[in-house]
Amino acid sequence: MRFLLTSMLWSLLCVAAAAVPARQNPGPPPNVVFILVDDLGFMDVTPNNPESFYDTPNIEKLARSSMRFSQGYAACPVCSPTRASIFTGKYPVRTGITDYISPNRGNQPEKWQRKTSFLPAPYRDRMEHSEVTMAEAFKDAGYATFFAGKWHLGPEGHWPEDQGFDVNRGGITRGGPYGGKRYFSPYGNERLADGPDGEHLPDRLASETAAFIHAHKDRPFFAFLSFYSVHTPLMAREDLKQKYQAKRAEGPPEAWGQERERRVRLVQNHAVYAGMVEAMDQAVGKVLDCLEENGLSERTIVVFFSDNGGLSTSEGSPTSNIPYRAGKGWLYEGGIREPLLVRAPGVTEAGSLCTVPVISTDFYPTLLELAGLPARPEQHLDGVSLTPLLHGAEVMPARDLLWHYPHYGNQGARPGAALRDGPWKLIEWYGEGSAELFRLDVDPGEHYDLADKEPERVAAMHQRLRAWQKETGALFPTPNPAAAAALHPAGAALAGLGWMAGHWVHQTPALLQEEAWLAPVGGHMLGVHRDRPKGGNTAFEFLQLFENAGEVIYRAWPSAKTAVDFRLIGLEQNRAVFENLEHDYPTRIEYRRAGDQLIAEISGEIDGALEVRRWTWKLQP
Repeated sequence: MRFLLTSMLWSLLCVAAAAVPARQNPGPPPNVVFILVDDLGFMDVTPNNPESFYDTPNIEKLARSSMRFSQGYAACPVCSPTRASIFTGKYPVRTGITDYISPNRGNQPEKWQRKTSFLPAPYRDRMEHSEVTMAEAFKDAGYATFFAGKWHLGPEGHWPEDQGFDVNRGGITRGGPYGGKRYFSPYGNERLADGPDGEHLPDRLASETAAFIHAHKDRPFFAFLSFYSVHTPLMAREDLKQKYQAKRAEGPPEAWGQERERRVRLVQNHAVYAGMVEAMDQAVGKVLDCLEENGLSERTIVVFFSDNGGLSTSEGSPTSNIPYRAGKGWLYEGGIREPLLVRAPGVTEAGSLCTVPVISTDFYPTLLELAGLPARPEQHLDGVSLTPLLHGAEVMPARDLLWHYPHYGNQGARPGAALRDGPWKLIEWYGEGSAELFRLDVDPGEHYDLADKEPERVAAMHQRLRAWQKETGALFPTPNPAAAAALHPAGAALAGLGWMAGHWVHQTPALLQEEAWLAPVGGHMLGVHRDRPKGGNTAFEFLQLFENAGEVIYRAWPSAKTAVDFRLIGLEQNRAVFENLEHDYPTRIEYRRAGDQLIAEISGEIDGALEVRRWTWKLQP
């Protein structure tokens, strides 16, 4: 009934919105200026965080004339996939670009060097020409199109000029300003002529954008300013660096937390990063001033967004996303919740706030509708138009927001996926077989995992996540042979598995799980596993470890069915890996001991997708 009422309300709102055209002002179609910042955190700008260490007066001024979104999401916690989602209106899993594009393919599975338990999934290293990009849609409608700054969506032949942009100033293969003097001229960028020695890159990109706007003020244009800022390398103008060094001396001391094995910054006080943020803000101001000076502000749509969260756990950890958890590379809110402002003259109310969750796939259909252009539903499959929200509607039809990141981020995260349903957010970690559940309306910092208390909700959300992954052809991590090979040779050292012995228990209100192992005696270890769900039937499994012909075998009889054998392929202190590639599921079993905890993990493919299941038990006295 709640869903039916929501749908009826949404239909009425859509009818009302349709009665008020997106373009209320007569005359030529509106221009579009899309400003995308790299690695800018939600809390890095003063409209979202008045106490921010960084001064962003121009972004604050823009917010006063715009609608601000408190729950705007990037479709991925790293750059290239989110950028592709903006231009295509599709989730990254559909475009195949699910990780940042590495020109040397170092993050592809065939060149993977890290001894992780799994190999990351393969991904496409370019945005295909078959995609009808947002720029192409505007160009087809007679708009002049312009791109400046970071592209990072493929090699030459797949640069902005090949994807619908008339002009390209600086968009190449690389994901950062890594040529020349990097953030200062000479740039060493084949699509951006060098300026005077020492010229600052963000200012130059803003100047190029302003020049294009001025030259095309008498015809509709689509300008995409894509800052390299505030991505590493961390470099700032000397005057701004000194300003924030002085400001830091008056502020609180540094503070650090822990996100798994990574330190995470808890206080904003990095002087160089602060200078980078303010320089970016000044460049935004230059573009907005150009619109004003040319009399275009009242007929130009402006979007301000970031491609992923602030960098807080790696490469200098220059910013803090507190109260949001973690940052770039992570599926927690710090990695995917972005600053988002939309100014659509005649549509958005100045200084308004929208609290409805939206995502980067939504820009494509939204901007087409605001410009009075026909939708391209066959292209922007995953986006929905936000124009009712921009008109002031306070609800959206029920929909899941989804993420699939089958990679190990440089920032410490591991492969995973996420689904947001209203206030609920499920995160699944592929390499651990574990899931976390958070209620964001009361716990935006994702401190309290409710998965054990809401098993039915977890199961339902996980089922929808799997259905979406199957429908989109998602690729998954696979077991890493090098990780097992890196362990000590297995041999027949059954005595080396003695750390598994004990009575291990994990209990939730809905389920009691137990596993017990006897110590190795006479070449054997005997064990039993039992699951006792509340109100359900008990499932059990007899287990045995034994030596045979110089190998250690793990034999399992699940619920008294036919026994299955797995061969020990790797052993180190407190970790053992068993494998049977001929078995349907699982093909791999792993045990790890951490203090008084025993972690068991099974993995293999189900319907072509990696399925990992994990149990964690505590040693009983």
